[in-house]
Amino acid sequence: MATLTCSVAELQSLLINNGGNTSMATETAKYICGRFDAISNNFLDTNHAVDNTYLLFSSYLVFAMQLGFAMLCAGSVRAKNTMNIMLTNVLDAATGGIFYYLFGFAFAFGSSSNGFIGEHFFGLTQFPSESFDYANFLFQWAFAIAAAGITSGSIAERTQFVSYLIYSSFLTGLVYPVVSHWFWSSDGWGSPARVDPETLLFGSGVIDFAGSGVVHLVGGVAGFWGAFIEGPRIGRFDHEGKAVAMRGHSGTLVVLGTFLLWFGWYGFNPGSFLIISKAYGKSGSFYGQWSAIGRTAVTTTLAGCSAALTTLFGRRLQTGHWTVTDVCNGLLGGFAAITAGCSVVDPWAAVICGFFAAWVLIGCNILAEKFKYDDPLEAFQLHGGCGVWGIIFTALFAKKEYLNEVFGGPIDRPYGLLMGGGGRLLAAHVIQILVIVGWVSVTMGTLFFVLHKLKLLRISSEEEMEGLDLTSHGGMAYEYHHGELELLQKRSLEGTRIDP
Repeated sequence: MATLTCSVAELQSLLINNGGNTSMATETAKYICGRFDAISNNFLDTNHAVDNTYLLFSSYLVFAMQLGFAMLCAGSVRAKNTMNIMLTNVLDAATGGIFYYLFGFAFAFGSSSNGFIGEHFFGLTQFPSESFDYANFLFQWAFAIAAAGITSGSIAERTQFVSYLIYSSFLTGLVYPVVSHWFWSSDGWGSPARVDPETLLFGSGVIDFAGSGVVHLVGGVAGFWGAFIEGPRIGRFDHEGKAVAMRGHSGTLVVLGTFLLWFGWYGFNPGSFLIISKAYGKSGSFYGQWSAIGRTAVTTTLAGCSAALTTLFGRRLQTGHWTVTDVCNGLLGGFAAITAGCSVVDPWAAVICGFFAAWVLIGCNILAEKFKYDDPLEAFQLHGGCGVWGIIFTALFAKKEYLNEVFGGPIDRPYGLLMGGGGRLLAAHVIQILVIVGWVSVTMGTLFFVLHKLKLLRISSEEEMEGLDLTSHGGMAYEYHHGELELLQKRSLEGTRIDP
C-alpha cells in the first residue's frame, strides 16, 4: 500500500502565495499535515490488521487439515489400529508445536542468516518484528506438522509409539525447517525472494509456492524410508510375493477426511500469499493480489477435480470397479501436485496438472506393489510422486506475467519451458528435487535406520497381529459385542489377493 505524505513546507508556501500571513500559514499547514498523517497511519494500521487477519484465518484452515489427516488415516487402517493412528496425528501437532517453537521457525526463517539455515528467533525471541508477526509462526507451524502427518501414514499399523515421538520432533525441529529455509526464506540459496537478484538460482530461484517439494516431497521421502526400513505389514504379500489388499475399515472416514483436507487446502495454497491487500500496478484498480488469491483457489480446485475424475475412470479400466478410496487419493494427488505452481499457472494448465497427477499416482502404486513396498495410505506415492510431478509441472507451465506479479524481482525472470521461458526454471526445479531427496534421505533415513538397529522402530509380530489399540492404547476404538472382535481380527488377516 502506498504511503500518503504531507509536506508542511510545501503547504505553507501554497497558503502564503494565496494571501495568508506567514504565522497563520505555518500553523494551518502543521494542523492539516498532522490530520493527514493521522489518517495515513490509520490506513496503514488497517492494512496490517487485514493482512494479519487473512493470514490467521488461513492458518486455521491449514490446521483444520490435521483433522482431515486424522480421519483419512483412521479410515485407511484396520479397525484394530484406529486409536493408534489417531493419537499419532494428535501428537504430530503437539510435538511439532513445541519443537517448531523452540527451533524450527528459527532454522526456517531466522533472517538475517546464511543460505543453509536460519540463525534467529529461537523460542520466538525478538517477536513480533518488522518482518514477522505471530500469525507467521502459526501459519508456518501448521505447514510443518502437515509434513509430519504425511510421514505417519507411511509407517502406520506396525510402528512403535516412541518412534513417532522421535521422528516427529526431528522432522519438525530440523529436517523440514532447513528445506523451507532453502526455498522460502529471503536468505535461502534456492529462494526466488533473495534480496540480490544476481544470486538467484539460474536467475529465477525455485518456484515452489506452497510446497509440492518443501512439504509434500519432504513428508513423502521421510515416510518412504520409514516404511522401507520397517518392511511390509504381515500378510501384505503372500508366499508367492503377490499383493494382498489390506483395506481400511471405513470408507466413510476416508471421504470425510478427504473433504476436510480439500477445505483446508484453500488456506494451504491461497494463504501462502501471506498478505492480501497488495495492488498490482496503480492503486484503485480492481486487479490486485486478491485476484491472484482467487485464481489460486480456482487452480487448486480444478487440479483436484481433474485428478479425481481421471483416477475414477483409470481405476475402472484397471479393476472394473468405481472405487471411492482410490478417487479420494487421486483428488489429493492433484492437490499435492498443483501446490507448487498454483499461483503462477492458468486454470486450463491446472486441469492438465491434475490429469497427469492421477496417472503418476496410479503408476507409483503399480511400482510399489512390484517392489513389495507397503504404504498403508499411499503417502509416498501420493505426496512424493505427485509432489515431484508438481515441481516439474510448474517449470513447464509457469506464466511470466504471474511470476512477475507474485514474486517481483528481475523483469527477465525465467518462466515455464512450454510457455516460451526456456529451460533455466526447469534446471532449478530438478536441483530442488535432488537436494530434497538427498537431504531427507540422509537425515530421516539415518534416523529410521538407527531406530531399527536399536529395536525401537517396529512392533513385534504378536502385537501386530493383535493390533496396536489393544497392546499399546488400552482398548479398541469401537465397542464390540461377543464374537465380533474375533471375526474382525480374522477378516483383517485374510485380505484380498490382487492379481497382476
